[in-house]
Amino acid sequence: MAEKPIRLCVWSGPRNISTALMYSFAQRVDTTVYDEPLYAHYLVNSAAKDYHPGADDIIATMENDGEKVVADIILGEQPTPVAFFKQMTHHLVNLERAFMKRTVNVMLIRHPRDMLPSYAEQVSEPTLRDVGYKTHLDLVEYLHSLGQEPPVLDSAATLMNPGGVLRKLCGRIGIPFDEAMLSWPAGARPEDGIWARYWYASVHRSTGFQPYKPKTAPFPERLEPLLEECMPYYEALVKQAITAD
Repeated sequence: MAEKPIRLCVWSGPRNISTALMYSFAQRVDTTVYDEPLYAHYLVNSAAKDYHPGADDIIATMENDGEKVVADIILGEQPTPVAFFKQMTHHLVNLERAFMKRTVNVMLIRHPRDMLPSYAEQVSEPTLRDVGYKTHLDLVEYLHSLGQEPPVLDSAATLMNPGGVLRKLCGRIGIPFDEAMLSWPAGARPEDGIWARYWYASVHRSTGFQPYKPKTAPFPERLEPLLEECMPYYEALVKQAITAD
């Protein structure tokens, strides 16, 4: 067991590059990855269980108690020097956040104009709580109060230069960059959550980070009010994002 592992929590919203980032870190020989360990906790503590695809299976097969997940998995013994936890900000419902004093925290954001139409294909009536932008900014402020300076990754900037952005990220979190992080075999990984069949088709076809392509379809009119809610939070966060220069 690793004596003092780096416990890396990457806090994302839905329909981001979080799964690709998890696959990227999974290529490192010094890293073990975990896919959304707090998902079941979130479902049993919110109304999301009524509209998230596969919710019953997730609740039945994962630990539902978030405090146990934190103690046994996130803060538990690790087999490698780095433990990567793919996390969702909205999963933190009814959960004490003090464990973040012992984790390295990274914020992963995506422009809501790109994200919301994709998410609405699976969750037809998303809310600000579902998509996580406000919680992202709340987390940044909380982590600042702990004396942390959490790196912020923007998906577009990362996709435009994954090697440059990930090299800077690794420097910020105190691990060496590994070129192996830039590609992976096509197909599923054993760490995938059972929700992969609903959300991971694109990353399963990929062998690396895909080039950034802005959305070209008209933005759905029904999502405009939510876009307006999300934008101030995104704009505050993206100012802090790592760029490859």
